[in-house]
Amino acid sequence: MNNNRALFVILVLLIIFITLVVRLVNIQILKSEEYAYNAQKQQTKLETIQAESGLIYDRNNILLVYNRTDISFYADLRMLKQKDKNEIARLFARKFNKNVNYYLNLLKGNSKTVSIEKKVQSEFAESLKKIKKDGFFFREEPSRVNHYNNLASHILGYVSNDGKYVMGISEYFKEDLKGVDGSRMVQRDALGRIVTVVDESITPAVSGDHFYLTIDKNYQQILEDEVRKGIKDYSAVSGTAIMMNPNTGEILALTNIEDYDPNEYWKANDFQRRNRAITDTYEPGSTFKSFTLASLIDQNLCRLDETLNLENGKYRLNNVNIRDTHPFNKLSVAGIFEQSSNIGFAKLVQRIDNEKFFKYLRGFGFGNTTSITLPGETSGRLRKPNEWSKVSKTYLSFGYEVSVTPVQMAAAYCALINGGVLYEPQLVQRQINANGDLIKEFEPKEIRRVISEKTSEIIKNLLGDVVNNGTGKKAKSDFITIGGKTGTSQKLVDGAYSKQYYNSSFIGFFPVEDPQVVCLILINSPDQGKYGGLVAAPIFKNVAERIVQTDNDKFQQYLNPNTSLRPKFVEEKQDDFKKLESKIKSRNVKEVKLSSINKMPDLINCQINDAISVLTKLGIKYKIIGSGIVVSQSITANKKLNGDETCLLECSEYSVKRALNY
Repeated sequence: MNNNRALFVILVLLIIFITLVVRLVNIQILKSEEYAYNAQKQQTKLETIQAESGLIYDRNNILLVYNRTDISFYADLRMLKQKDKNEIARLFARKFNKNVNYYLNLLKGNSKTVSIEKKVQSEFAESLKKIKKDGFFFREEPSRVNHYNNLASHILGYVSNDGKYVMGISEYFKEDLKGVDGSRMVQRDALGRIVTVVDESITPAVSGDHFYLTIDKNYQQILEDEVRKGIKDYSAVSGTAIMMNPNTGEILALTNIEDYDPNEYWKANDFQRRNRAITDTYEPGSTFKSFTLASLIDQNLCRLDETLNLENGKYRLNNVNIRDTHPFNKLSVAGIFEQSSNIGFAKLVQRIDNEKFFKYLRGFGFGNTTSITLPGETSGRLRKPNEWSKVSKTYLSFGYEVSVTPVQMAAAYCALINGGVLYEPQLVQRQINANGDLIKEFEPKEIRRVISEKTSEIIKNLLGDVVNNGTGKKAKSDFITIGGKTGTSQKLVDGAYSKQYYNSSFIGFFPVEDPQVVCLILINSPDQGKYGGLVAAPIFKNVAERIVQTDNDKFQQYLNPNTSLRPKFVEEKQDDFKKLESKIKSRNVKEVKLSSINKMPDLINCQINDAISVLTKLGIKYKIIGSGIVVSQSITANKKLNGDETCLLECSEYSVKRALNY
C-alpha cells in the first residue's frame, strides 16, 4: 500500500516536472522571441522630448514671455492601495488647501491613470515629489509664463494647458515659436520608473525662435494705466487704445481694457480675451473728417480761408436734417475743421466726385485689413459708390455709414501726418534662433502714398490748431505740442442709433513739429461726459505727458523750455537719486562667461536673455523675478552642477533716468 502511494506521488511529481519542462521549453525556445519582444515593448518606450518655446521681448530687450518647468502629479489606480490613496489625498489637501474628499473622489476606482494636480510650480511641489508610493508618479511639464501678467495680453496671447498657441503673437508665429520636438528611447521597471535612457536613440529637440517686438514695455504700461483710469473716471464699459510710430508703422503699445491675464486665461470670458483693436468695428464720427478734408485739399477743391454759411446749426440736404452741436453762422474752412461742423463738411464734400472720394478713403486703408501680424483681423466696411444712397457721401464726410477697426484708424492717421505715406502696422522687429543667429529682420513696409507731402503738412498743422483752438482743447499740454481730432459717434443698438450709448474718441500725435507718436483713445459708452473732447482727449493728454517724462532723452529737444516735467518728490530726494545713479553706474553690464559645463556660471550683471540662453544650454531650470539685468542668482558661481537644479534669478530694469523724469 505504501509502495502504491509512493509511486503515485512520484508519478504526480514526474507529471509536474514534465509540465514545467514543456513550459520552459515553450517559453525559452519555441516562443522566446515573441515573449522577448513583448517584454521589450512593455519596458521600452519612445518618449517625446518637448522643445523649449521661443522667448518674447519688447523693443528694449525686456523679457515679456518665458518658459518655466512645472510639475504634474499622477496616480495609476491599478497599483495604488487604498491606504496610500488616503495618505496622498491628505497630503495634497493640506498642500493646496482643498478638501480631502476632492482628492479621494479623483482617486476612486482601480482601472485608470488620473491627474491629481497639473503644472505645480517646482518650488511648491518639492515636498510632494518625495512621496514614494507604488502607482504615484510625477512628470516635468513646461509652462508658458507672461512675465507681467495682464500687460500686453492681446498682443502676446498664450499657450493653453493642452499645448495650443492661442491668440496674439503666440498664435500667429506658433510654428516658429514652438520649435521642433525631439525623442529618446527609455527603459522602465515594472512600476513605470525610468531605469535607463538609450543614448544612441536620442534626437535632441530644437528650441523655438525668439521674437523681439516693436512695443515698448513702459509705453504699454502707461497706456494701460491711463485707459483703465479713464474708464473708471468716466464710468465707461471698456476702452481700446493704440500707439504707433507714424514714420515707420511700428506699434509702440496696444491695449483693450477690459483685458485678461494669459497665465490664467481660463478665468477670462470671450470679450476680455478678444483683441477688439483688430476685430471690432465702429463708426468713427468726427475723427473721420480729417480724411475728408485731406481729400479735398489734395484735389485743390477748397481753400482754408474761404468762408461757408453754416446755417446757424441746422441744415436740410436731400431731405435729411443735419445739425451741429455748437451752431455757427459762418466759419472759414479751417474754422469748420477746428469746430468740427457737420454742416460745413456736408457742404464741402459735395465738391468731390464719388469715385475720387472713395479712392482716397480706400487709399487710407479703409475696407481692407492692415495685414498686421495678429490673428483674427477684420476689414471693416466701406461700400463702393454704386452702393451709395443720395446721402451716403454726406454721412461719410463726418464718419457715418462706414465701419472701421481701431488699428485701421491709427494707421491711417499716421499717413495723414507723416508726409502722406500709409505703412503696414508692424509688431515684430526681428526673429532670432536659439543660437542667437538672426533669422529675419522686419523692416517698415510702405504700402502706398495717399496724399502729397504738402497736403500732409497742412493737415498736421490744422490738427494742431484743433487742440489749441478747437474741440480738442482738453488734450493741450504745457509741456509739448499736441495735435489731434475728437470724435463722438452714436452706437447702433438693435439697428437704430442710440441717444444713450456713444463711442468717444480722440486721435492725436506729438510733437506737432516732428511727430514721433500717434495715439488713438477709444472709450466705449462713457456714462460721464459722452463727447470725445471731454472724455478721450484728457486721457490722451495724460498718456502723452507720462510718455515724455518716461522717455525724456527722446523728447527733450521738443519740450517747452519754460516748464518742468519733474515732480516735487524728485527734487526732495535728489541726493538719494544721485547716490543710486552712482551705484548703478559702477555696475557694468557684462557678457556671460562659461568656464565649464559642470559649473555654475557667474550671471550677476548680465542681460537676462543672455543668462537664459546659457542656462538652457546647461540644462538648468530657472525661475525669474523682475527683468533687465541679473542682480542675484540662487546657485552661486562656480558651484558644481548635478543636472537637477533650479536657479532663481532676480533681475532689475530700474533706470535712474526714468526715476528722475517720472
